[in-house]
Amino acid sequence: MAWLPKKCVVVPIDFSEHSLTAITTALELVARPADVHVLHVLMASVDRDLLTEWAPLPDDETWDAAGRKHLAEFLKTHGIADVVEEVCLGDPGFAITDYAQRQQAELIVIPSHGYQGMKRLLLGSVADRVIRYSHCPVLVLRRT
Repeated sequence: MAWLPKKCVVVPIDFSEHSLTAITTALELVARPADVHVLHVLMASVDRDLLTEWAPLPDDETWDAAGRKHLAEFLKTHGIADVVEEVCLGDPGFAITDYAQRQQAELIVIPSHGYQGMKRLLLGSVADRVIRYSHCPVLVLRRT
């Protein structure tokens, strides 16, 4: 397998500034933007329903539709075009690796938030789970 260019690179994002770095890095590793799959994972429905009190949705909008809309706006705002946009539901660590396997990804590019100590223990690490369960190589971008 050749190192470059990759035919399918999955980039899970959380809309942070580190997400932009991950997308930019992935775009450097492919021949065309359509080979980059930008993925946002929404929490399971039980967790999302609790958010309704603080962030209610319009009556005609669902969480995944709102996620797709926000993802499209995020990419457009930052001048990122022609990538594959995907939103899915579930546990982020497992949803990312499952999506990458279904797409036969050659690489996952994921930013690390760099949590340590108690914060990492309480919040867990999506990047750790992705590394542990991924079928393909994972490039973790260290937070600077």
